[in-house]
Amino acid sequence: MDFELTDEQRQIREEVRRFAENEIEPHAREYDVTEEYPEEIVEAAAEMGLTGPYIPMEYGGAGYSILDTSIVVEELFAVDPGIALSIVAASFGCEAILEFGTEEQKERFLEPVARGEKISGAAISEPDTGSDVSSVSTRAEKPEAQSASERSGAAAEQDGDEWVINGTKMWITNGTVGDFFVVLCETDPDAPGRYNGFSQFVVEADREGFSAEKITGKLGIRASDTAELVFDDVRVPEDNLVGTKDAAFMQQMHFFDQTRVAVAAQGVGIAKGACEAALEYATEREQFGQPISEFQAIQHKLADMHTRTEAARTLTYKASWKVDQGEDITKLASMAKEFASRVATDVADEAVQIHGGAGYVNDFPVERLYRDAKITQIYEGTTEIQKNIIARELLGKGF
Repeated sequence: MDFELTDEQRQIREEVRRFAENEIEPHAREYDVTEEYPEEIVEAAAEMGLTGPYIPMEYGGAGYSILDTSIVVEELFAVDPGIALSIVAASFGCEAILEFGTEEQKERFLEPVARGEKISGAAISEPDTGSDVSSVSTRAEKPEAQSASERSGAAAEQDGDEWVINGTKMWITNGTVGDFFVVLCETDPDAPGRYNGFSQFVVEADREGFSAEKITGKLGIRASDTAELVFDDVRVPEDNLVGTKDAAFMQQMHFFDQTRVAVAAQGVGIAKGACEAALEYATEREQFGQPISEFQAIQHKLADMHTRTEAARTLTYKASWKVDQGEDITKLASMAKEFASRVATDVADEAVQIHGGAGYVNDFPVERLYRDAKITQIYEGTTEIQKNIIARELLGKGF
């Protein structure tokens, strides 16, 4: 493919970066310290179509390609990952609805998110289940039918059209601010094979039995809302089932192919922001009578940081482009996610080193970028899981 961006894509990059510098940067430190959700900034981003850029125009979105979306993510994360995540994750989970949902579900759930009226989330991880998605224990069951003498025909029929969900989800983005979540549940514990018997449901946050508790004290991305979700006999209609019953595991794997590319773009953005900050500081900071950028040790750090960032960007853009072409990118998505997240943490580390003591306090953005970078190696599948996937694909081993 030709990696030369189109005029439209360059314009997207410039407009998003301008928004980030004007609307996000002045408030980044404040939201990091308070751990508050940046609601007003997210609303402003929604007006620009940034809260669901990949959502098709027919559902109110900007209709951006995945490559366009990666550019958006990169520029936002270069300025502040915490607020950036709040913006780009405002539509988290909608990927599954767009890919597997019914037309009615797309209209009901995607349109208000694209307009900035609602926030979505994806509920997959559990307190005892992180990397092993096939071990989720949150259950969705159909109520047992009662005899006609115990229940009226209408009530019994209503039970037949509902699912009852019980369980707990952990580390859920937008947990206390989301309006609905795409929830992975076990629906048939007796299904043959390890990866069968799971289904996805849209669960609205205002349903009886649903509760969320905010998680604070995170190392990074503090402006992004994270919570524990509890489902206590939460009833949802059959119409909220996303895709085919008992086929959600493979749906999730497809979902991860796309979201891992997005995390790769996050890593590229963090690395870019760290590179920019380090270069600026190195040309201004003087030691021994000259800018520290004149020292070869610093020059080598800057050269390595920028080279690795460009390599991560190229890999991420290639993966993004292949998603747009409809190609199978399981291996490439994991490569991009693993490499870009590693580059983000390494480059942010070097940026702090170049800043010296000044990089260890929150007067400069590299301290925050350093903390924020680590999550890219954890969520959407850890670094170790990505390497397992890459090796499995190379060896031709399926699930």
